[in-house]
Amino acid sequence: MVFSASSATFALIVAVVGLSSGVVAHAQELPTAIPQTKFSSGQNVVPYFEGWIRNADGSFDLVFGYFNRNWQQGLVVPVGPDNLVEPGKADQGQPTYFLPRRQGWVYRVRVPADFGKNVVTWTIRSNGRTEKAYGELLPVQEITERIVMTRGGLNPGDGDPNKPPTIAVAPAPPARVGQPLTLTAAVADDGLPKPREPGNNVQRSTVTDARAIRAQANSSAPARPRGLTVSWMQLRGPAPVTFDKTGAVSVTDGNAVVSAQFPQRGTYVLRATANDGALSVKTDVTVEVAGDSSSASRR
Repeated sequence: MVFSASSATFALIVAVVGLSSGVVAHAQELPTAIPQTKFSSGQNVVPYFEGWIRNADGSFDLVFGYFNRNWQQGLVVPVGPDNLVEPGKADQGQPTYFLPRRQGWVYRVRVPADFGKNVVTWTIRSNGRTEKAYGELLPVQEITERIVMTRGGLNPGDGDPNKPPTIAVAPAPPARVGQPLTLTAAVADDGLPKPREPGNNVQRSTVTDARAIRAQANSSAPARPRGLTVSWMQLRGPAPVTFDKTGAVSVTDGNAVVSAQFPQRGTYVLRATANDGALSVKTDVTVEVAGDSSSASRR
């Protein structure tokens, strides 16, 4: 009897273990996440709070960025229920066009000196998902302008002799759909840091995080030039803008020139970023575009 009972117990244990192994094996065949999958389109946008900056007048800037989970598709999310910053009015200058992948330090909300423990919330709803970023004055999240200028890279401190470049773009004249608009950025710099001499057989990795200034990616771009450069990106607008030059454009005789075309009428905001190889500064330009595709094609 003892032998029979032990045999029955052993058989039951073997059966349970076998069933459990089968369940585990089945579960392993059906993963709930595929981290290596890359989606060209169909994904959503996630806003990010990058930190806050203390201003000389006592006010604070809450700095935001975003992560468009698509690898190729830019998304248009107009101001409204699907793209709002609270508290305050609906339109607080937040981006409405979202380039693919991670874009850091692109948007700021200025709050008063007595902001205290209040919170600014940026909500984005896209492709069926809602994401929020919360901006607040937590001491651990304080950053400086120098951190933004270095795109979160190594900061040598205020004693660094290198000064950031200056950049200015003249107000853009009215544009029309389908017609190129020339944009000229005037840039000056102190010549630091000195551009590195080209090396031989240097392997360069592709930087895809927020430290890279990602310009409009409408076509393949050459390797980044050395020295003073300007990159363009779109912040707002009803449709993606096409630039004739992508990536970093070299500054020649104090100017960097690009051409932009607009597929739809409306108001667009473009950003030019000057980079001396270590520090970057930016300026925005608003372009009003009139006409439509059919009228442009008839001219």
